[in-house]
Amino acid sequence: MTVAAATPAVRTDADNAAMGSVTFVRHGQASFGAADYDQLSDLGARQCAALGAYFSERGRRFDTVLTGTLRRHAQSLEAIATSLAGLPAARAVPALNEYDAEALVRAVRGAGEEGPVASAQGDRREHFRLLRDALARWMAGEIVAAGMPDWPAFRDGVAGVLDGLRSAGDVLVVSSGGPIATAIAHVLQAPPQAVVALNLQMRNSALTEVTCTPARHWLVSFNGVPHLDHPERAGWITFS
Repeated sequence: MTVAAATPAVRTDADNAAMGSVTFVRHGQASFGAADYDQLSDLGARQCAALGAYFSERGRRFDTVLTGTLRRHAQSLEAIATSLAGLPAARAVPALNEYDAEALVRAVRGAGEEGPVASAQGDRREHFRLLRDALARWMAGEIVAAGMPDWPAFRDGVAGVLDGLRSAGDVLVVSSGGPIATAIAHVLQAPPQAVVALNLQMRNSALTEVTCTPARHWLVSFNGVPHLDHPERAGWITFS
């Protein structure tokens, strides 16, 4: 994958004086292969509670909290809040919702193919191969997925949310891999191919951090799980 280089921004003293942050959190492990994916697993709740404790131990405070409107987003925030007191009331924003992976894969497989798109017993590698292909074709405008916006509308919705947070202080955003990857590509001025690559390697409950001023954003970290960095939590790192 080739990413066109963007001209790096240079921070000024005025930028540093007005610095805020956006901390993106991908939801905890959901229920891949189940009839209802949009539900945290027990492990997903533990991942997010550990993240809340990590924030609390470091004295992290947030001025603003946003989530998507999906149940796994709300449940992840609830688990974080069990270990992190004083969070402000969250605002649910539809633009932070994940794309519909099932609709995309069905669009690639064709309407004539029946059966579940993903199951706990199925071939996960084949599912994600199809999803990678579907994302690329959706972004290129080659397929339309039922009930979903086109790629420009999805991308612009995420970018609009991020740009609206430039003066919001320290912000916590609990969302999904697709919107977070789209936001990072917006910050880096990266092409759609980068969104697919970033998205499919993102870990559950992972942190991605952006600093911001009223004029611009900078990426600080991507896909970190410092709250899971302990031998007793070696099996807690998941991707779905």
